[in-house]
Amino acid sequence: MSDGQNLVTEDVTVVEGDVATISCRVKNSDDSVIQLLNPNRQTIYFRDFRPLKDSRFQLVNFSNSELRVSLTNVSISDEGRYFCQLYTDPPQEIYTTITVLVPPRNLVIDIEKETAVEGEEIELNCTAMASRPATTIRWFKGNKELTGKSEVERWSDMYTVTSQLLLRVGREDDGVPVICLVDHPAVKDLQTQRYLEVMYKPQVRVSQNYPLQGLTREGEPLELTCTAFGKPQPTDMRWLRVDDEMPQHVVVSGSNLLISNLNKTDNGTYRCEASNAVGKSHADYMLFVYDTTATTEPAVHDSRAGEEGAIRSVDHAVVGGVVAVVVFAMLCLLIILGRYFARHKGTYFTHEAKGADDAADADTAIINAEGGQNNSEEKKEYFI
Repeated sequence: MSDGQNLVTEDVTVVEGDVATISCRVKNSDDSVIQLLNPNRQTIYFRDFRPLKDSRFQLVNFSNSELRVSLTNVSISDEGRYFCQLYTDPPQEIYTTITVLVPPRNLVIDIEKETAVEGEEIELNCTAMASRPATTIRWFKGNKELTGKSEVERWSDMYTVTSQLLLRVGREDDGVPVICLVDHPAVKDLQTQRYLEVMYKPQVRVSQNYPLQGLTREGEPLELTCTAFGKPQPTDMRWLRVDDEMPQHVVVSGSNLLISNLNKTDNGTYRCEASNAVGKSHADYMLFVYDTTATTEPAVHDSRAGEEGAIRSVDHAVVGGVVAVVVFAMLCLLIILGRYFARHKGTYFTHEAKGADDAADADTAIINAEGGQNNSEEKKEYFI
């Protein structure tokens, strides 16, 4: 916009295909003639008369203080400076600029792989074609915004933007939408999305159906069930005994394992394996068969999915063995201390027998002992 002495106008921004309105206003009217010219300086309107044959220009308002004109179905070719002129002495002129915005023609997401495998890194590209100005592209996975890398290409007066996103997928991404969203002044809420399809190996779990609670006792039955979920759904599921052969009396029916009459030889780790096109996983169950008279609370049979080794379970018999060792050690310590004190017991002598050890015979010893007593008494008498 340019300022004239007595003319006022504003710049116009319009989306392609919409209507632009140009207003030429006189601050202090003196009945001078107002006219509007296009970027080629051709007269569009002289007062309320339209010399230009372009019927897209229509008079909205005409008075001594304003000439207002609308332009319908605006295109990029209409962009530029339009001039308001006031025939005074000297003549006055200002210009207004029409800016045309063009929203993206198309928004497309291309994905490197229609189906990805857990742990893979895939590439997605979102392209916004033929916009003006250049588009800003934003990425989202679900509600979380991600960072992509954009490149801008210019074709004549138009811009094509392509944004690349590298994404490492996991099983939790299966079925999650990846959204490409456009930030552009000519359009709101323009977005497109693709749903991720991620394949992953099975998740395996072993559950104990019977007994529901309590000890797995000798002579009683045991029933286990194996469940597995994956994509694609596991097609191969089998039971095995880790580091040993499966007992002959064990019955395996599909995902279930049944031992109708438990005995001590059944102790061990039982594994359920499941596989699909992606890979193989397993879960372990550690069995300890108790005596029929056992009343101790059982160790928890922990069953978890895994790929390396078996899950270990703590046996209460081990705790009992540790306690027995501690008690035995304490008893041994008491016996050693008793013998030590017995060997170091002192020998005590009385004053009555003092001097008897040096006597030649028994009679002399008695006399020496009695003499000792008399001497003592004499000393006592002397001090009194």
